[in-house]
Amino acid sequence: MDGVLTDGRIHYLSNGTEMLSFHVHDGSTIKRLLQHGIEVALITGRESPMVSKRASELGIQHVFQSVDDKLETLQGLVGELGLGAEECAYVGDDWPDLEVLGWVGLPIAPADAQPEARAAAELVTASGGGKGVAAEVGRLLLESRKP
Repeated sequence: MDGVLTDGRIHYLSNGTEMLSFHVHDGSTIKRLLQHGIEVALITGRESPMVSKRASELGIQHVFQSVDDKLETLQGLVGELGLGAEECAYVGDDWPDLEVLGWVGLPIAPADAQPEARAAAELVTASGGGKGVAAEVGRLLLESRKP
């Protein structure tokens, strides 16, 4: 979530309200993925009402917040969906994502990810976090399904 669908920055207003920004291209592409039967999940170590709101707007059903072990969470979801690791793509940008990047079939990092995440990725996007990463990855996934 942070550093992938957002630029990784967290803004707090003077009243303590948190503010995050999301790219509209990411949202429209996520909706297309879901329409084409591609499952999308959000896994984040933080808890944010903005994440819940954005996921609801986009129709994302698999939302996991306040996650300490992202790999365990993803493995549970993959098992529930009857998929294998080789059928999964994962976009991660930082230390908490490294185990997952090593487990999935298609590990991806945003252009501005931490060096360790970029090194663990098979694909590094041209876009940085919050600047169309999901749109770029989504187009790739949709194109890969064409005969």
